[in-house]
Amino acid sequence: MGLDLLIPFGILLALVVYLIYSRTIFEKDIVSIYEEKFEEWKIHSDQSPKENDPKVLIGLLYKQNYKYELEVFDKKEMDILNISKINIKEM
Repeated sequence: MGLDLLIPFGILLALVVYLIYSRTIFEKDIVSIYEEKFEEWKIHSDQSPKENDPKVLIGLLYKQNYKYELEVFDKKEMDILNISKINIKEM
């Protein structure tokens, strides 16, 4: 009676061991493929840092009696402010 159940459990145990072994081999292959692709990407990607222009103080904004006044330090900046849209950012 005990021998009747030993054969199916042996087959089941062998199947589980095989599946675990094949999965680890598959995972190692996938990891090595992605590591190779990452190394290729590092070679072909552009690693130059992007340089942003520094912030420059061009004027002061005042509020007086529900009216806003913008005092500009440079006349050239005044022309740019008249032409362009101004982004408002809360701090």
